[in-house]
Amino acid sequence: MVDNVKATEEPITIEGPVGQLQSLVMAPAADRSVVTIVCHPHPLFGGTMNNKVVHTLVRARRDLGHGVVRFNFRGVGASEGQYDEGQGEQQDLLAVCRWVQQQWQPQHIALAGFSFGAYVAAATCHQACEAGFPIKHLLLVAPAVENYSFDELLEFEPPMGLIYGDADEVVEPAAIKQWFEGVTSAKQQFCLPGASHFFHGRLTELKQIVQQQIKMA
Repeated sequence: MVDNVKATEEPITIEGPVGQLQSLVMAPAADRSVVTIVCHPHPLFGGTMNNKVVHTLVRARRDLGHGVVRFNFRGVGASEGQYDEGQGEQQDLLAVCRWVQQQWQPQHIALAGFSFGAYVAAATCHQACEAGFPIKHLLLVAPAVENYSFDELLEFEPPMGLIYGDADEVVEPAAIKQWFEGVTSAKQQFCLPGASHFFHGRLTELKQIVQQQIKMA
């Protein structure tokens, strides 16, 4: 049976810094005030909120009872604006955090991202905490550590979880591991043997790891 996530999501637009952001949202379970915001991979290489890894992260967190928001960065799909090399996209994420806070007043917000989205989530984390959003966990999946300034991102206020595959053909697994070893704050990693950057054929395992290995603070 196909797990139709979209049947449980509401399409909305969120006001971003350069226009509307196309989004899909589901409210948190009544007994848990936790919301996960998921960031998609690189816009210039076909990355959207409908990416299969993003979809898997959404399902994993939904099944934990979280509210979940996924959205298209500026210039992607029906989102207004244009690609801004990971800088303006951080402001997009902050706008989504603000919407989540106003809409649900959650006790916990988790930031999650895949590849380019992992960079945006990591780079925005401190700003979001400074803005007063209750960021309690950061989940990075196959972060693009060779393409962005991850060497400046070595300490995070919330615990950070990392998931990657040792057969990643886009980002060198050794570079991901080396970056992780340099992180000085609370952290957890899981390397999925034989998994590629896009986790082809391994999405069910990825979902299980997200649920079982990466714990909320």
